[in-house]
Amino acid sequence: MPKYKYLHHGNRPSDITSAKGKALRLVLGAWFAKNRRDLPWRRTNDPYRIWISEVMLQQTQVKTAEPYFRRFARRFPDVFQLAEADLQSVLKYWEGLGYYSRARNLHKAAGIIVADMDGQFPDHWQAVRQLPGIGDYIAAAVLSIAFGQAHAVVDGNVKRVLARMFLVDLPVNQAAAHRFFQHLATQLLDRRHPGDHNQALMELGALVCLPRRPECGTCPLNKYCRAFKVNDVQSYPRRVKRAPLPERHITVGMVQKKGRILIVQRAEQGLLGGLWDLPGGPVGAGDDPADACKDHIKALVNLDVDVAAHLATVRHAYTHFKLRMDVYLGRWRAGRIYLRGPAAFEWIDPVKIDERPFHGALHKAFVTPEVLFHLHPEPQGKGGI
Repeated sequence: MPKYKYLHHGNRPSDITSAKGKALRLVLGAWFAKNRRDLPWRRTNDPYRIWISEVMLQQTQVKTAEPYFRRFARRFPDVFQLAEADLQSVLKYWEGLGYYSRARNLHKAAGIIVADMDGQFPDHWQAVRQLPGIGDYIAAAVLSIAFGQAHAVVDGNVKRVLARMFLVDLPVNQAAAHRFFQHLATQLLDRRHPGDHNQALMELGALVCLPRRPECGTCPLNKYCRAFKVNDVQSYPRRVKRAPLPERHITVGMVQKKGRILIVQRAEQGLLGGLWDLPGGPVGAGDDPADACKDHIKALVNLDVDVAAHLATVRHAYTHFKLRMDVYLGRWRAGRIYLRGPAAFEWIDPVKIDERPFHGALHKAFVTPEVLFHLHPEPQGKGGI
């Protein structure tokens, strides 16, 4: 099998290790020094904070991650305080970022670093990769930025830049592509300044080499970019079309009893593990959502409820599916709580609902007028809802 099978027309990145490659790295470094964004995690060499930022930036845009990082770093300024914190507190500060397994793994890894490594983030590849939630990308990012080690990072921005620069035909959203792009990125790496180089390549993809309408005219690397030279930038990177995401339909109940609302905690393992929720479950084809809501509440917590009203329908997207969630008002009629699935329960004062971490779909429900009325009845009641 040819080494560079996926390079268009057999083009090979021979200039990576040549004098031209050295010039490319110098140009990229100079551009980054002048154009780098002033981000809080770039003002430190602390591997702890760099680690936190890189975990947040997985699946999350910079503009979204930045305020979360500031709040998280204030609340958990070092690995000792993160390790000592209750997981619920960590999840609350992560609330809204999604992909909550990242927060659970951060907390678990912090405990290992404190217990087994005297609170020092490890500075060698094997130890870093063995920490929960840390794959090749985060390990390479932290080791290169915090410790100056020669590890190349490959994310979506890097793949896009490399695909255009070398006319790579391999679809970037196929698993088989990653090893190939990792090889290119490693060849291109500036081994004297790996941290800045990695950040520069990602920054170029984020600010200039955009997915749509790339600013090729102002790109510092346009003289090295083969897609630009053949006027075919928009054809790269290649992608395989994905099938449409399936939709899941669920129903949940806001069960009231003596002025309080029942919330249940999801088991730590699995989707949205450790977060709080309203009791409910899936709606089958042809099922009545209100009846399904009553049935699921009975099955999960052993309560008989009357469904009083439909409060809201919200939609939310996850990585592998779309969610439609119907929210019903339920009133306790009989029964004592016996859990079959949830890890815990609580009858909570509605005004204290913000003290618990909930998933994104429920946050959308909580701000609908009908749900708000039952969470904060007095001020909403004055408006005549």
